[in-house]
Amino acid sequence: MEPKVATIVVDADACPVKKEIVETARRFAIPVLMVASFDHYLQPEAGVRIVQVDRSDQSVDLYISNHVKRGDIVITQDFGLATIALAKGAISLSNRGQSYDDEMMDFLLERRHEQAKRRRAGGRTKGPKALTPEDRSRFQQKLTKVLLQRQEIDEL
Repeated sequence: MEPKVATIVVDADACPVKKEIVETARRFAIPVLMVASFDHYLQPEAGVRIVQVDRSDQSVDLYISNHVKRGDIVITQDFGLATIALAKGAISLSNRGQSYDDEMMDFLLERRHEQAKRRRAGGRTKGPKALTPEDRSRFQQKLTKVLLQRQEIDEL
């Protein structure tokens, strides 16, 4: 039988809400795994395990894909990694607090593909908007809600 304790697994290379993740995880006594390339320095702290991988393009995604398990919570901006996490039975959230689900992944992956085609053809696409304090708060509220729901399920 799989352990009920979930881990919050973070695609930490470009994650702007690491502080919020750690604060929220501590309140629920949930372990955090931050995965980043060697190009990114992560500060060790209690309750947070840090794994650093080589700097090749997909190393972080591959590490997370190989280690995520059912019930974990994956925080990522990468739609491909979110899809893999969902397929493995994990919960997947963006750093803005958006829950990824199977129904929306086809749309998000198609949009990403269309934008990549446009860029290859010399076109321009907009990047993400800067993260605001409201975005950080919304993310933390969503993560708290997910952890509360998991806690209720585990108590049944």
